[in-house]
Amino acid sequence: MQENLSVNQEGHLCVGGADTTTLASRYGTPLYVMDEGRIRQNCRRLKQSIEHFYENGGMVLYASKAFSCKEIYRIVKEEGLGVDVVSGGELYTALAAGFPAEHIYFHGNNKTPAELAMALENHVGHIVADNLYELETLSSLAASSNTVMPVLLRIKPGIDAHTHDFIRTGQIDSKFGFALETGEAEEAFKKALSLPGIQLTGIHCHIGSQIFDIEPFEHAAQVMLQFAQDMYRRSGFMIQELNLGGGFGICYLPSDDPTALEKYMERVAEVVKRFCEDKAIPIPHICIEPGRSIVGDAGVTLYTVGTVKQIPGIRTYVSVDGGMTDNPRYILYGSDYEIVCANKADQTKDSIVTVAGRCCESGDLLQENTPLQQTAPGDILAVLCTGAYNYSMASNYNRVPRPAVVMVKDGVDRLIVRRESYDDLLRNDI
Repeated sequence: MQENLSVNQEGHLCVGGADTTTLASRYGTPLYVMDEGRIRQNCRRLKQSIEHFYENGGMVLYASKAFSCKEIYRIVKEEGLGVDVVSGGELYTALAAGFPAEHIYFHGNNKTPAELAMALENHVGHIVADNLYELETLSSLAASSNTVMPVLLRIKPGIDAHTHDFIRTGQIDSKFGFALETGEAEEAFKKALSLPGIQLTGIHCHIGSQIFDIEPFEHAAQVMLQFAQDMYRRSGFMIQELNLGGGFGICYLPSDDPTALEKYMERVAEVVKRFCEDKAIPIPHICIEPGRSIVGDAGVTLYTVGTVKQIPGIRTYVSVDGGMTDNPRYILYGSDYEIVCANKADQTKDSIVTVAGRCCESGDLLQENTPLQQTAPGDILAVLCTGAYNYSMASNYNRVPRPAVVMVKDGVDRLIVRRESYDDLLRNDI
């Protein structure tokens, strides 16, 4: 069990020192629980590692698509991180939380003109441009408002990150970014240098998510730096900033063995410094964009067991009061999770069950054939490591209200996102 989880004298699972069964009783279920201490610890590990290994300067940008609400922006601001946002909604939330606009990087493969105008109006620090149409639209908007916008170009480095097809993003067949192989990246580079209202500052890549190997990140850094050097020779312009994205894997199951966060920085920094030294080019300012590795293992989702249906010789279904509406990752990716009966956490997992959601979909499952303690109606189940891409991907399918989010710190809990009501579901109905 990870260090921020424990079992108390009553045999109950605790997160950040808080009894999960007490939280379930106080706030109801389903319930997202986030451990502030764990979030801050992960922020500091990443920030200290980039400061230690990149003497020329760098910044950790929290990839807020993993978990976006006002409180998380306040926390990462206090920890000295920047953020990346991928929509007008995430940008609006960050600004509403008081996050400094100059430390915001705005991503996305199809930003609307309204979103680009919003970024310009609020003096966002950087736009990560994804295509030529966006560059031209941004140039027109910036020039008409007498503004110059710092821009990074998102480049596809052609790296196979050995992860799920839906979350691989660095290969040529991707909706994101400019391809190197076709000459598109070079065309975009030269275009950005020529357009009014655009200040090209650097290049960006992201090769995928939930990656355990370091080699793909090392390879991506080499490819990106080689492109930067090629463009310097051909255009006379040298980038000041290299953004290497995120995608660092976390431990979802006891069998997972992710690389320590500090090791990523150490090895990739070595590649960057060696390349720049060999080619006699300046070491750029480095950015990384971790999301899951900051909030993923800080989160637990709590459910109440309803029916337990045994089909002899087939399987046992343990149904809970949530499902794909609060965690769609199993139905999307077949994602693995460890599940614990929170009120029997000191007992042996002596049954194999399928944990099913409440939605009217046969595929609404949280885990199949997973070990679990003997459970009965009214028990509390805890799905571990749900801090990333759970709340942020939640929906109102079947007209189910989205759960509340509670933050805990040193055993003290506080509500940071209210549970939706039925009235909330009707708010925009006419």
